[in-house]
Formats: sequence, structure tokens, C-alpha cells
Amino acid sequence: MLDLSKANTSWDNWKKYLSQAMEFAEELGISREKVQGYAMTAGAILADNVQPANPEQKVLKELWDVADREEQEVIARLMTKLASRSR
Repeated sequence: MLDLSKANTSWDNWKKYLSQAMEFAEELGISREKVQGYAMTAGAILADNVQPANPEQKVLKELWDVADREEQEVIARLMTKLASRSR
């Protein structure tokens, strides 16, 4: 089970949380493309409703806020790629 409380701590814990979410999605048979779509939705929700918990998350939020939709898709793809490599 994913522990959301660990998502709002250090950058390393944030990446570990994303990695666990990616692993869980893969176990459910969810395609990478679909996960990236979910990442887009999650990015929008987080940017609008959640205060960044560390400097790295703050940078991601600021980049997300200035990005157009295409650029946000790139950010979402990069975050899923980063999460996959953090295992």
C-alpha cells in the first residue's frame, strides 16, 4: 500500500513514493502511456492544491505553472521516467 504521508517529505522520499506508485501501476497492468496521462492529471491537481514540501517540488510547481499543455506533458513523462529509474 502506498503511504501518502511519505510523499510530502524529502526529495528522495518523494521519488521513492513515485517509484512505488509506478511499480503498483505496472503490477495492475496499466500501460506507461496511461500512467503518463494520470501523471498529467496528478500534476495539475498537485499544482493547484498542494503546497510543495521541499525545494525540488517547489521548482516542479513553478515549472508546471509556467508551462503550456505540451510542456506539462513533457514534465509528466519525465517524472514517470524518473520514478521508474528510482527503483
